[in-house]
Amino acid sequence: MPRPNVEAERREQILLATCAVISETGMHDMRLTDVAQRAGVSSGMVHYYFATKRAVLVAAFEFNFTRSLARRRALLESKRAPMARLARLAESYLPRDDETLTAWRVWAELWAEALRDQEFQAVNERLYDEWRQLVVEMITRAQGDGTARAGDPVELANMLIAMIDGLATQVLAHSSHMPAARMRATLRAFIGTYLAAPGARSEAPSALAP
Repeated sequence: MPRPNVEAERREQILLATCAVISETGMHDMRLTDVAQRAGVSSGMVHYYFATKRAVLVAAFEFNFTRSLARRRALLESKRAPMARLARLAESYLPRDDETLTAWRVWAELWAEALRDQEFQAVNERLYDEWRQLVVEMITRAQGDGTARAGDPVELANMLIAMIDGLATQVLAHSSHMPAARMRATLRAFIGTYLAAPGARSEAPSALAP
């Protein structure tokens, strides 16, 4: 049996490969043999960690979310003002680099499957609850220092999350009306003119400056 640290590394290797295959082919066309080939391991090794295709898919969706937050840990833990961190966080989700594009395509597959499958609905609910709470906390802190507008932080978080998701979906779909640059400008406008407190609005757009 592999050593514990080797097991963790091998499991991550398989989940990285799963996310890549989901991004390229979609979850329904994904085969465990494709995952094994992408990971550079045997099919038997994939089955050692995950008994079924469904098991590896659930784990991959959870891994995709956890890894997304890990890539942004420095941003989330920075000493920037809360509104500036929120703006940078929103910008970090622009689908313009390979890693972020892969993550968004995996999310899109989860959403599509959650339309029909209760288990994937539960996965989406659990992950989104955690994501929503993180954004709520950032908005609450920004309200505390006077840089975010007053109001229900959950409602404001839902607005921002829905905007990020909706705009990113259009970018992923290669809409001529919503390239990544326009998504960025739209997020800047929303954060700077709506989320920011009236007295802080003139400064808010600069938080998203390159």
